Amino acid sequence: MSASNPLFGDLLLKLGVVTPGQVQEALALQALTGQRVGEALISLGYVSREQIQDALGEALGLNHEKGPAQPPLGELLVGLKYVTLAQLDEALARQRRDGRRLGEILVELGHCTYKQIYEALGVQNRIVGRQDLPRPATEGRRRVVVVDDSPLACAFVQEGLVALGYEVLCFQDPYEALEGMGRLQPAIVLSDLEMPGLDGVELCRRLKEGPRSAIPVIMLTANDREAERVRGLRAGADDYVNKSASMDELAARIESVVRRTGETERMRKLFARYTSDAVVEEILKSADAAVLAGEKREVTVLFADIRNFTGLAESLPPEQVVAVLNQVLGRLSDAVLTCGGTLDKFLGDGLMAVFGAPVGRPDDALRGLQCAKMMMEAVAELRAMAEAEWVAHGREGRPLVLELGVGLNSGVVVSGNIGSALRAEYTCIGDAVNVAARLCALAGPGEILVGERTRELVDANETAFEDLPPVRLKGKQQPVPLYRAL
Repeated sequence: MSASNPLFGDLLLKLGVVTPGQVQEALALQALTGQRVGEALISLGYVSREQIQDALGEALGLNHEKGPAQPPLGELLVGLKYVTLAQLDEALARQRRDGRRLGEILVELGHCTYKQIYEALGVQNRIVGRQDLPRPATEGRRRVVVVDDSPLACAFVQEGLVALGYEVLCFQDPYEALEGMGRLQPAIVLSDLEMPGLDGVELCRRLKEGPRSAIPVIMLTANDREAERVRGLRAGADDYVNKSASMDELAARIESVVRRTGETERMRKLFARYTSDAVVEEILKSADAAVLAGEKREVTVLFADIRNFTGLAESLPPEQVVAVLNQVLGRLSDAVLTCGGTLDKFLGDGLMAVFGAPVGRPDDALRGLQCAKMMMEAVAELRAMAEAEWVAHGREGRPLVLELGVGLNSGVVVSGNIGSALRAEYTCIGDAVNVAARLCALAGPGEILVGERTRELVDANETAFEDLPPVRLKGKQQPVPLYRAL
């Protein structure tokens, strides 16, 4: 049996390396490109070359020394006692039908939380260990990866760029180049447009859709047809250079693209300190078009407020107050981003978060509720740490206890950039936001109050709620149904 045999896909299925949907996708790609099933799975990003080699060794009965294998996520969740075998089988059966991620299905079924999924993934990474460490670039020289099926073309570009002070690594095999991007971490990729098997456009598309999407790509071609240039640019190429161009022109294009990409990355890192990756992507994709535009969508809004913070602020020096506030808000915002929410804004000793804008998911309400519970756990951990530190320093009495109140509500809002052309803020506006803020104000220490629509959206997951008497909220003519999350 070889990696070119369709039965090899069956072996990978039996070993639990891939899903049926992934094998079908690889077989479809094989029919188009003629490449082997194993190579198709590697190029699609579903397996590594090491996993293919291990599978071949298994098929041939070879007993060779292997490094630590990556345990399946499901097995880890069972081992950590986060899910049962029956729950895992139910999720795997659903995954085989629709091909979605196992973690999302388990959370959707109510068998575990996103926090538990992330913990299991962390254990998985620690068990398998990291792959080869990235090879550092030679100090003071930009690393350029050249991908061209012609050895002569590779040698020509390498010789010219090395003479201009670049470090150049060449690949005739585009699949090998894709696989090595994480290890090599080039400053830029130069790819031939026309290559057999995997052409430059497809290589660029896969690179831009993968974890190394920030690496810029310049297309090199002798074909000057406009249609080909457009095809490459639509795949995400950052520039396009004719092979007849001089080395000085190529170097100038490289520097221009690297400089432009660096500025974008600096913007991304700056924005990411204040908001979620989803909002950053929207801003970077259409910075001019998204100035004041808004759209209606159903979201789940979360408000969290620290209780007793005024008393703490009165009992500590200002610098310590800021340190405590940063520590607490840091843990709360981590919970928001872990559950896939948008950190809308900090509000003194609290925050507002949105689940469903700018990117919506079917389980946004559930994500919001699990985020609220993660926040409560985080505050409890910080409180225990503060009490332990108090005792360790031999202080009398007890430290001032910090608690958290959370309000959660779902409904239709207008989301977008609110403000002027010079200064705008991405946020959500609507009655659902006002109700969530009112519920947060009503919540007692350690309490999560939930609106009616949020309960409806998460009820299918059998999350426990306690019915509370309806309350009158400011601006509402009728009493509002109220629930406490347990």
